[in-house]
Amino acid sequence: MGDAKKIVVQPIKAKDADRIVKRLHYSGKVAATSQLHFGVFLDGKCGGALQFGPPIDRRNLLPLVKDTEFYNFLELNRMALADWLPKNGESRVIAYCMRFIKKHYPKIEWVVSFDDATQCGDGTIYRASGFYLTGIKKNSTICRLASGEVAAKHGTSKKDFAGSEKLAGFQLRYIYFLNPEAKKRLTVPIIPFSEIAKRGASMYKGEPCA
Repeated sequence: MGDAKKIVVQPIKAKDADRIVKRLHYSGKVAATSQLHFGVFLDGKCGGALQFGPPIDRRNLLPLVKDTEFYNFLELNRMALADWLPKNGESRVIAYCMRFIKKHYPKIEWVVSFDDATQCGDGTIYRASGFYLTGIKKNSTICRLASGEVAAKHGTSKKDFAGSEKLAGFQLRYIYFLNPEAKKRLTVPIIPFSEIAKRGASMYKGEPCA
């Protein structure tokens, strides 16, 4: 399995990150808004990529933290990591990315990310990495099209959703504060992690948990 301390994270080109994400991410898709890309390596072997950028629905997310401007926050659009990375490797990778952003982009005060508890998981990695849970809602955007393809309404506006079936599941919203002062301006409650199970939103590797 290797040693998590040997993991190397470094900025990479968008085209390289896109290729890695398409290969490793459960959706097989990249986010068009991604602007900052990191590669994950262990013993010279590529083990994943993370992509950050402006959220698609920035205007709806701005009110989450009072006095936030468009340039004050990012979304972790994609995180695709190989299963063979060592234990605790995910937390190490996220910690590096957050330190990098804080150092090189000091105006970024917080990072938001959404966990797909409809197809993937409920955010175990985020909870272990210092993110706060700020939203749990039933899925309203991810559908199975008549063709059998799974797509999100807000991300694939050109798709024909006639006859599509909304998938059962949840979407969880997590926030990481690069600036501790920004946490004081949070306008929504921080939700206890135990609430995930209480609401029936628990999921691991695409399988709902009882």
